[in-house]
Amino acid sequence: MKHQDFNEQWNDSLTGNYLWNNTNFGEAITETMTPMTWSVLRFTLDDWVFLPGFSTVGNIGGLPYINISIFATVFQMLGRSRQQLNDNLEGTMYMQLPEGMDIPTIPVSRKEIFAGLPNLLRLQSKLIQGKKRLPNYLANNPNWFQGMQKRILAEQSKQELASLWHNEIKGHIKDGVWAVLSTANYSADFTGKLRRELTSMVGPEDANVLISNLSTEEELLASLGPSVGLAKVANGEVTREEHIEKFGHRGPHEFELSKPRPVEDPDWLNQQLAQYQKTPLDVQELFDKQRDAFDSAWRRFSAKYPRKANGVLRRLRENSHRAHLREQARSEYVRDRWLIRIFAQRAGELIDLGDNVFFLTLDEVLGILSGGTLAVDLIPTRKEIYQRYKALPSYPSVIRGHFAPFQWASDPNRRNDVYDQHATLSTQTSDIIRGAAGSTGCVEGVARVMASPEESNQFQPGEILVTRMTDISWTPIFPHAAAVVTDIGAPLSHAAIVARELGIPAVVGCQDATTRLKTGDHVRVDGSSGTVKVMQRG
Repeated sequence: MKHQDFNEQWNDSLTGNYLWNNTNFGEAITETMTPMTWSVLRFTLDDWVFLPGFSTVGNIGGLPYINISIFATVFQMLGRSRQQLNDNLEGTMYMQLPEGMDIPTIPVSRKEIFAGLPNLLRLQSKLIQGKKRLPNYLANNPNWFQGMQKRILAEQSKQELASLWHNEIKGHIKDGVWAVLSTANYSADFTGKLRRELTSMVGPEDANVLISNLSTEEELLASLGPSVGLAKVANGEVTREEHIEKFGHRGPHEFELSKPRPVEDPDWLNQQLAQYQKTPLDVQELFDKQRDAFDSAWRRFSAKYPRKANGVLRRLRENSHRAHLREQARSEYVRDRWLIRIFAQRAGELIDLGDNVFFLTLDEVLGILSGGTLAVDLIPTRKEIYQRYKALPSYPSVIRGHFAPFQWASDPNRRNDVYDQHATLSTQTSDIIRGAAGSTGCVEGVARVMASPEESNQFQPGEILVTRMTDISWTPIFPHAAAVVTDIGAPLSHAAIVARELGIPAVVGCQDATTRLKTGDHVRVDGSSGTVKVMQRG
């Protein structure tokens, strides 16, 4: 059996002069991946290829990055503009390029261009099919998960466990991936266009308010479900079992297979309830406040554009519908990722490796289950390299050219937001940090820089949450925050959407806020202009 060599050259930035970005993945994969996680990510996206011969997703020092040069090349092939590329990157990848940064394209011949066009048509077909399968996927996935989990845990034969993967799990996982990709495109394209139009008509502040207000008491966005559900458990409106069944698969590190899901911790819900009871909050009051803001913005819009009001209202409702589908699809796909973890754990038991199984690739595990062998001395080496990468600071979100993680980390003058092999970038010294306008409003307060939601016991109500990124595990902190500031994100990313729903100012995609701000700094967050200003150092 051929084994992949996981060494210090686990670095796809060395394959060419490309522009890489991890904003889209940054909300899902926040730490160095184990080999199993990377191999599963590669498997799930191996047919998400826009340019034949070039992988859309690469691995740079243990983290996934998207090759933006591929998209720039495809847009160039299709005769589309730089602005259209920027709009697409913001809508589908939550990415905003640094102003003036060049995107190197990939030299392709006319023959290669024509060879690539059928591939683009195949991708479009997969997205259409994913959208068609979405209703069945959302309706049936929880039951499919429960049944498959029982079968995996009961399997005693290595060969039969491998067959189960090939015959019943693999195809389902692929269908789930395309359901998520289809809804992401289905929602982001629509919302991005609507947001730009509303901004030109009523300005960014009212535009942000109008495209929010997605949640109602009857239908919450999936990302807000755990927070509201926690209050319902505390108030006796739903049972603990109901809450765990619905939200126990959602939490930190949802895409890292070696990490346990919250439901795997018997004390998880007790800890969540204790934190909630320590600082209870009426989330519905925040929804009502945001609804009032929406109504005010809508009255202004209707008065200014009476003839367009009905059409825009229909589009706002459609925007809400698409946003809900996107969130639901992601939630169910996270459940699928949990199933892959369960499969890997069972494989680890059958081949006597336990959790060391996560330092093998998916193909290696399937090979062993089918009767192959493995040199187990690979595992200690991979563990050592994994720990070395994990100890490094967070890499820049934008990387151009060849990037050497260890060399970059040793440079005291490094930039944490952008790396460009071909340009000398000045050190950021200004007291003004710029990002994207995530959620409107302007507040001043004390910054609390947090590395993970596990530090939530340190957060004080009314502080400004500053973090690299947020996923659903951060949502319970949002209602207590005066504002939210993130390194990674864009107007359609998790932090911006949840902040808008709760009426909390947010500046997202700052890239290096966590390195330029310290806990205790007094800052002003302007969610309308997308700026954070240091008023006084703590």
